[in-house]
Amino acid sequence: MKNTRAAILFFFIAFLAVPACICGAADDFVFMASTIGPIDSGIIGALEDHFEKDTGIRVRHVGAGTGATLDIAKKGNVDLVLVHARSLEEKFVAEGYGTERIDLMYNDFVIVGPQSDPAGIKGMKNAGEALKKIADRKAPFLTRGDKSGTHVTELVIWEKRGMKPAGDWYIVYEKGAEGNMPTLREADKRGIYTLMDRATYLSLQKEIKLVVLVEKDEALLNFITLIPVNPKKFPRVNAQAVMTYVKWLTSPDKGQLIIRDFGKDKFGSPLFFPNSKEWRARNAVQK
Repeated sequence: MKNTRAAILFFFIAFLAVPACICGAADDFVFMASTIGPIDSGIIGALEDHFEKDTGIRVRHVGAGTGATLDIAKKGNVDLVLVHARSLEEKFVAEGYGTERIDLMYNDFVIVGPQSDPAGIKGMKNAGEALKKIADRKAPFLTRGDKSGTHVTELVIWEKRGMKPAGDWYIVYEKGAEGNMPTLREADKRGIYTLMDRATYLSLQKEIKLVVLVEKDEALLNFITLIPVNPKKFPRVNAQAVMTYVKWLTSPDKGQLIIRDFGKDKFGSPLFFPNSKEWRARNAVQK
């Protein structure tokens, strides 16, 4: 995993150093910027591989937090983004950088911490109240602090509870921009609380001691969205290939089936759930 992350980081840095956009260089190539969690889980690679076998169109990606991912796209350096922070997504589209938000899949976040649970939040059903209790007890909490989708979700929960966390107990991870896996490992190393997506937790649960303490609050749902980069703003965007990929990803018979089953064999339950408009329509009819 360290080698993979190093390769992604090297490619990301090298890519940003290139002044001219390489997107749209060929009709059979899509370049996507994606939030890191789905990359770490393996689902991005699985979807790309299946799509290439089906269509012959190659998809390659670079990973960053949602805020950084959208910043890459604002330079016209990619064809497509995959992100999970609605407020940032809507702003990105409203400013004309993206064409539309397209529902793809979802999972959820959980609040994890040490089994000793010094803040006493285990089993609480309201994530905001759980975070308030952590703050009241000044129990150490690790945040990514990088304007990623994970960080934005955490901040929204604090804000809805009328709080702005600060103090020695609220620890901003200096390497938070590297993603959820390093952040979760750091929280585990320190034996402290953090907010994490379930897919990352399931991927590392056999390696760490932290346990899920708060879950299944609607505020913890994690919706993951596709946004094609606007070809009217960036003419070199490979719009035709992008929409072929988007159509494939959102198809109930293609990408959505892979999403539905991904992780079942290894973890006993899927890491993500299909959520395209087409998938919801078909399942609503079947019900």
